[in-house]
Amino acid sequence: MAGIKQELDEIKGRISNAAFLANKGISNEVGIHVFKYAPRHELIVRDYIQRLASAPSDIYHVIERDMYKILLAILEEKRVLGAAPSLEEKKGKEYLLAQLQKVATPEAFLAKMKYEPHQRGDILFLTGVGKVYPFMRSHKMLDSMQQAFSDIPIVMFYPGEFNGQSLILFDKFHDGNYYRAFNLL
Repeated sequence: MAGIKQELDEIKGRISNAAFLANKGISNEVGIHVFKYAPRHELIVRDYIQRLASAPSDIYHVIERDMYKILLAILEEKRVLGAAPSLEEKKGKEYLLAQLQKVATPEAFLAKMKYEPHQRGDILFLTGVGKVYPFMRSHKMLDSMQQAFSDIPIVMFYPGEFNGQSLILFDKFHDGNYYRAFNLL
């Protein structure tokens, strides 16, 4: 438990760094960062994010986008949320997954995430990625976000492993390869 709390305590210092906020890295690559953590620490991480996002700061401004809340909003807007349980019961999980992925596309998620104008000091926190698996895969979402948020840093909170190339959700499911992100710490 002490390990996760120490790592979480390091986040504030990292996101307060001027170079991090300027979103400039080696070769000016896109500022996408992954904070990986053991899935058993989910509630601790959620609590920390909520406290960090609500604490006033003159240096940075956290914009949180919870993938699960976005998924629910998309399904509600398309009027399919209420039908999902009966559809799964009648046609099965695979069919439901295919149908929901047609509605909850990366573009639909991105439309719900976007905001303008981005301000100096904004940091986009992407949360809830484990709660939307397999409806939305992390690497697909990060791919679609690159252009819309190229001027501000993105931090994806990831319950699993990230080795700089592969995302392994819950330390169990290969969620895809993603080469443009960096470990936050």
